[in-house]
Amino acid sequence: MVKIIMHGCNGKMGQVITDMVKNDDTAEIVAGIDVVDNRDNGYPVFTDIDACDVPADVIIDFAAAVAVDKLLDYSVKHKIPVVLCTTGLSEAQIAKVEEASKKVAVLRSANMSLGINTLMKLLKEAANIFAPAGYDIEIVEKHHNQKVDAPSGTAIALADSINEARNNEYEYVYDRSQVRKKRDKKELGISAVRGGTIVGEHEVIFAGVDEVIEFKHTAYSKSVFAKGAVEAGKYLAGKSAGLYNMSDVIG
Repeated sequence: MVKIIMHGCNGKMGQVITDMVKNDDTAEIVAGIDVVDNRDNGYPVFTDIDACDVPADVIIDFAAAVAVDKLLDYSVKHKIPVVLCTTGLSEAQIAKVEEASKKVAVLRSANMSLGINTLMKLLKEAANIFAPAGYDIEIVEKHHNQKVDAPSGTAIALADSINEARNNEYEYVYDRSQVRKKRDKKELGISAVRGGTIVGEHEVIFAGVDEVIEFKHTAYSKSVFAKGAVEAGKYLAGKSAGLYNMSDVIG
């Protein structure tokens, strides 16, 4: 049984993971950390992480960037591996993540979905087949109308997985409205759509002469990210110090 501390337990993702783990026979949440303690989660909740004295195998983090520094300090001090799901980290915090990973296992990924991370793996293979054959590559991402950033971090991560496979030969293009010219063969277009309550949709297009190949991932709820985070937690428990990502989880 993997014992989990849920960092950000009373946030949206923290609650999704709490409900999910209740039905998991191989894991349990033994404590939660949140600035707000306003509900009964079935486990003790600490408003200050330094006050948490509950033994655990791993920490799963879905909180806020401002809480990451203390989280990393706690993880290093108590030698508890951490799955870091919070986004929007500063350059200084990213450097601190790398420093912490020298002392404890840290897993950080742009997207916790098992499907998205499998897609990244498949795209590397596809890029090495279609790019040399002259296929154009485009990415279209769609999200709800409350999302403030564009393109999504996941869209960039998908593009990066393709570019890494092709020795970074592509230039990302986000807007063609200001330039009147033919598409360059070494550009990778990334487009963003915002509307309604779309949880997340990413489509990668390889367009050749007289044929189009499409890879598509659709998230219907936040539970896909929760599932990935829990699986990552199970994987990371007991691991030696180092910086891990979801590609390690899916193998």
